[in-house]
Parts: sequence; C-alpha cells; structure tokens
Amino acid sequence: MFRNIVRHFLLVERHRHRVFRNCVKCGLFWRGLVHDLSKFTPVEFFESAKYYQGVRSPIVACRKAKGVSNAWLHHKGVNRHHIEYWLDDDCEVTPMMPYPYAVECVCDKLAATKTYGGKNYRPGMELEHWLKYGNKVNGNPCTMAFVETVFRDLGAHGEKYVLNRKYMKETYDRICVRKEIPHYDNVEKQI
Repeated sequence: MFRNIVRHFLLVERHRHRVFRNCVKCGLFWRGLVHDLSKFTPVEFFESAKYYQGVRSPIVACRKAKGVSNAWLHHKGVNRHHIEYWLDDDCEVTPMMPYPYAVECVCDKLAATKTYGGKNYRPGMELEHWLKYGNKVNGNPCTMAFVETVFRDLGAHGEKYVLNRKYMKETYDRICVRKEIPHYDNVEKQI
C-alpha cells in the first residue's frame, strides 16, 4: 500500500503540473494552481492509492471492485472543471460551464491523456477518448461542442494553436456565447 501511495502522489503531481502549464498558456494561472487539490483529501487520496494502476484512473478499478467510487463522487462534486459537476437531473436545462472552468476542463483532459498515456501517448488521443467516453455525458450542448471543437482543432493544428488565451476566448465566445454550435458528421470515420 505504501508503494501505491507514493506512486499515486507522484502521478497526481505530474498531472497537476501538466494542467498548470496548460492553464498558464491559456491565461488561467489561478485555475492551474488550484487544480485537483481535492485529490489530496482523505476520501479521494486513499481510495485512489488503493486502486492505483498508473496507466488509467483508479476510479474504474474501484467501481469494478466496489460498484461505486466515493473518490469520484467527491471529486466531481467539488471540482467545477468537470462537466458532471454541472449536471442535475431535476433541472430542465443543464447550465453552461463558465469560461474559466471550460478551459480548465480542456487543459485537464489533455493533461490526463498525456499522463496516463505515458510513452504510448500520441496526438489525437484526446479526441479519440472524448468521442469514446467523454461526450457520453449529458452536458450542456454548448459546453460539449466547445470541448470537442478544441480537441478537433488540437488534432488538426497542434497545441500551440489551441493552448492560448486568444484561441480559447474566441472559440468559447463563438460556441458558448453566440451559440454557433458546429455539427460533426461521420464522427467514427474522422478518427
């Protein structure tokens, strides 16, 4: 268990450092600095250390073993950069993720793909993961389109093109403020 505690701590710190760098490039220093601090709370840290795998989130292994992950329930409940934070089945309308959290969400998913992918990481994995898992969440259509558009542009143009304040602000304003939501056909064929 001690070995998993150390490995999990180092993995979280590698991930947080990547998110921080991404957020700084996008002009969100504070969001990058405080990103995922809840992972060090007892409910999240010890469960995640127990189910540590290194190549994927321990939440999946915990769910298989216990049927539920208390770490995930806590994490998504206190971190506004997760689309799931904004979901409420009793509401008719899912709120749109505010700009700083939407950008942090993108920075987080990019960093997680690189952290868990390790040496197997290759550009485009973010979009593949998003299309396979991420977009299955019933989030606000504008928020969902923003994340997908950023990942598509990331694959087409690279990190330097998307990880900056100008691109993020213009893309968020176009999709989430002006509601110019792109529609992607033949999603499976575009991967």
